[in-house]
Amino acid sequence: MVNSDPPRGGRRPGATATRDAILAAAREAFFARSYEGATIRGIAAAAGVDPALVIHYFANKRGLFVAAMELPVNPGEVVGAAMRAPRAERGFALAKAALAAWESPGASEVIVALMRSAASDEAATAVLRDFFAAEVLAPIANAGGGGPEAMLRASLAVSHLMGVLFARFIVRIGPLADTDTATLAPLLGAALQTYLDGDAPEVQS
Repeated sequence: MVNSDPPRGGRRPGATATRDAILAAAREAFFARSYEGATIRGIAAAAGVDPALVIHYFANKRGLFVAAMELPVNPGEVVGAAMRAPRAERGFALAKAALAAWESPGASEVIVALMRSAASDEAATAVLRDFFAAEVLAPIANAGGGGPEAMLRASLAVSHLMGVLFARFIVRIGPLADTDTATLAPLLGAALQTYLDGDAPEVQS
């Protein structure tokens, strides 16, 4: 039996070429069948490797997508960590983690490039929509009990968060761009917590 693991002290011979082949097959699969439709088994077959080797390099489909799209951070991991915080602290945890992620080197440039691609390419739009639904919205909704209302609240929270991040890091609007993270995170977190808790005020008719 051939051992597919890298040898001790270095990479397996041809590892870079194999990894690149997997990433190329993954990009093609994600754009052809979207995030939900693409499978590890199908991507491995297209790359001519065993599915176990894909798992070896990228751990799971989420990790493969992040690598294939060259995302600077893994949104699913950021959200997952925030949703493991105590219920009353999840808004703050999500705000703090997202702000830190966008401050990582090159994050803004990559995200802007993806947004431009999504705005002009229907396939790219579908890929990003499916990825965010499965890896960002669903974990937030599930942490809130699941169901249509929880998914709506998760969508509102993420939309609010993305708007703030875009205004702060891309458009760089006034005080929002200049305020330090330690000050901004609790303010943003309080707003996100309102969505997550579902404490909307009653509307008077």
